Amino acid sequence: MATKLQGMPKNIVIGSHVWVGDPELVWIDGQIINVNGEEAEIQASNGKMVVANLSKLHPKDMENPEGGVDDMIKLENLHEPGVLHNLATRFKINEIYSKILSSLDSPHPQIPVLPWPRVEKRPVVPQLEATNSLR
Repeated sequence: MATKLQGMPKNIVIGSHVWVGDPELVWIDGQIINVNGEEAEIQASNGKMVVANLSKLHPKDMENPEGGVDDMIKLENLHEPGVLHNLATRFKINEIYSKILSSLDSPHPQIPVLPWPRVEKRPVVPQLEATNSLR
């Protein structure tokens, strides 16, 4: 059972699956096996033992389907390692196109930051329209 330690980031606990930076592979996944102050020991899935600062870790979504997701907004954690892993997974199975729905699809109508007439006239992404028409 994962143990929550005082002062640790909300989603990072002993036993958590996380992404940690790697100088060669950019990001590697692993599981936290120990924490000493601000440092975590991670057993990486490639066999490496990694020590990293807790603030540099990102939670790994263990619920993603094996083939990734077509719309990355479905990722539980939309961060760099999760997005890159999803793209690499889909590339391996030759399903390379993914999308992330824009926050402009449903902006808050009370915030006058966006020029509404310009936003409403913007064309829809052709690839998305083509994909939807084939369904």
